Parts: sequence; C-alpha cells; structure tokens
Amino acid sequence: MKKEFNIARYFGDFGGAFIPESFIPILDELENAYGKYKDDPEFTAEYNYYMSEYVGRPSPLFYADNISRDLGFKVYLKREDLNHTGAHKINNAIGQILLAKRMGKKRIIAETGAGQHGVATATAAAIMGMECVIYMGAEDVKRQEPNVFRMELLGAKVVSVTDGSRTLKDAMNEAFRDWLTNVEHTYYLIGTVAGPHPYPTLVRDFQAIIGREAREQILKKEKQLPDYLVACIGGGSNAMGLFYAFLDDDKVALIGVEAGGRGVNRGDNAASLMYGRKGVLHGSKSKVLLDDYGQVSDVHSISAGLDYPGVGPEVAYLHDEGRLEAVSVTDNEAIDGFRYLTRKEGIIPALESSHAVAYLLKDRNRFKKDDIVIVNISGRGDKDVNTIYQLMRK
Repeated sequence: MKKEFNIARYFGDFGGAFIPESFIPILDELENAYGKYKDDPEFTAEYNYYMSEYVGRPSPLFYADNISRDLGFKVYLKREDLNHTGAHKINNAIGQILLAKRMGKKRIIAETGAGQHGVATATAAAIMGMECVIYMGAEDVKRQEPNVFRMELLGAKVVSVTDGSRTLKDAMNEAFRDWLTNVEHTYYLIGTVAGPHPYPTLVRDFQAIIGREAREQILKKEKQLPDYLVACIGGGSNAMGLFYAFLDDDKVALIGVEAGGRGVNRGDNAASLMYGRKGVLHGSKSKVLLDDYGQVSDVHSISAGLDYPGVGPEVAYLHDEGRLEAVSVTDNEAIDGFRYLTRKEGIIPALESSHAVAYLLKDRNRFKKDDIVIVNISGRGDKDVNTIYQLMRK
C-alpha cells in the first residue's frame, strides 16, 4: 500500500500543482533539488547530525502511567514538545533549510499560525545565517504574542497580514506573493503537508522521523505495535509524521483529531475531513471547507495551529480510502484535555495537542483494557498559557 503513497504528484485523486504558470519553473527547481539530495549520504548525515545534536532527537516515548490508570488502557506520549523550539516543526524546518542552502538561496520566507513553525524557521535561519521573513495573520499575531517575540529575538521579520480572516490561510497567500516576486534568492519554507507538489511529500518525509522513532520505541517497550495512533490534524504534518511509518500495518488504527471549534455550523469549526468537500486550496486538490458558492469558508478554532480550512492531500486520500478515521473535539473539550494532561502528568501541551488528549477523554469507552495508544504531543503549551488564563478569568 505504501508504494502507492509515494506517487510523485498525486495521492489518489488528491494533490497536484494547481498554480499559475509562472510558478511552474520554481516548483520544478525545488522538485529536482529534492530528488537530487533526499537520498544523498552527505545531506542525510548533516540532517541527522542536526536532529541529534541540535534538536535533541530521539524524542522520548513516555508511558503516561497516571492517565493510563485513570482511563483504563495504556497511553504513550510521543514527546515532540521536548524538541528544541518546543514542537515537531523543527524537524521539517531544518530539513528544508539544508535543502535551500544547497539550492543557493539566501533568504527564507514562511507562514505560521500558532507560531511554532515560525519559531522553528527563524531558529533554523539563525543557525544557518540566513535572512528570514515570517508571514502571520493579524489575529494570530495577537493571540500568539510570545512566539512573535521569539521570532523577532531570533532575527526574523514578522509581517502581520490584515487581509481576509487574518489567520493562517491569509498568511500563506501573502507568502506565495512574496515568493513569486523574489524567487531568485528566496526559498519558501512551507510548514505543513499542504501546498503544491512537491511540498506535501517533502514535508512528510522530514516529519516521518517521528513515526520511525515511535515504531522502534514501542517495539522495544511493549514487544508489539500499538493498537491506535492519535494525532491532531490541522494541515496534517504532525499526524503524517507519526502515521507514515505505520501505513502498511492495517491493524494499527489511525485517528486524526480535528478542530470542532464551537460546533458543526459552517464557520464554527475547522474540521475539513469531516465537513469539507473536494476543492483546491494553496495549489493542491484536497478536502476543503467551502461555502454554498464554492468559495473557501471562514473557519474557527481556539487553536491557531488548527485554524485552517483544508488538509494536506495525502491526509485527504488516507481518509477517503478508509485508512484514517477523522474525529473532532470542540474548543471546550480541548481546554479539558489541556487541563487533564497538565494536572495528571505535569505536561503542559499546546492547544493543538490538547485536542488529541481530549479525544481520549471524549471517547474513552471505545478502548479496551489491553489497548496500546500512542498520542503525539506535537508541541508544548507555553504559547497558549495566556489564552487559557484569559478564558479561565472569563
């Protein structure tokens, strides 16, 4: 089954590069560079060096004893929150910036919602001595102020985008415009498994280190594969990072937890797999939240990193094929998950990861006593503490 997932441009009916003709040479250049370097021993060795010595990999697979006893089944946490910069995003940022250097680029641009990808990109740019510009929706700038300050400390210029809904979708639009204007010396470092080919494959490959580690770790600890993998899904990079190493293991169930927001009505959630339709967003065909006129709908989530009206094309394909189950968690349930992990295990998760934790609480009765569940804690919650504080005050 996995061989089919390696198709260059499409995942079933999803993927491709639906872009203006002026972008085609840019993407061809990127595809050729990635094809040249992805299996190059020198490139791989440098990437692995930074993963080990700079990021701090492998990240632990922690047995959550308190939660396991409380819920009645075995829960392991893949601790991506312990990576340098506090999230899984650094895995991809380092990989792409090493590629950008080999392509002769001097300037890095990126988009960010929750700020974790922005921080990771600014960090990678700092250590590589490259200029960095981060596009961020004005709404996300306001609710992710600590991460904005971190990016600026690292030397990045943060551009607040005031168009549209002023969130991740609009930041991505602005980054594409910049890229086309400055392509000679600029590299666009996309943070999720979305966008035009080859980005969905490229980002997935750099994030797949999560699942490779988790597979080796769980076999060492339990002498068997897990029964379930659980990860939040916005664009889908942390989920594909965990899931990819297990795609051929049909007995391992894959559960993607989407942002249920305020409810099921259009504009109140960001659950693209559950409520989306086939559409084109940011250069690829996927499942997109659309209005009655076929236009991209407004979305909502308490989590800035999940506040996106689409998913990566491979994620949409896996869901269409029945390999990936999509569920949703509301804002209030995510806050419960945030509090639960904090109080039970002394781990403060990002609001994105809190959705995955909250699902265990919401649907705890589906799991049997001997079930082994791995939850991807994709980021730490420092950036969200102020949001939770303000909500608790209300």
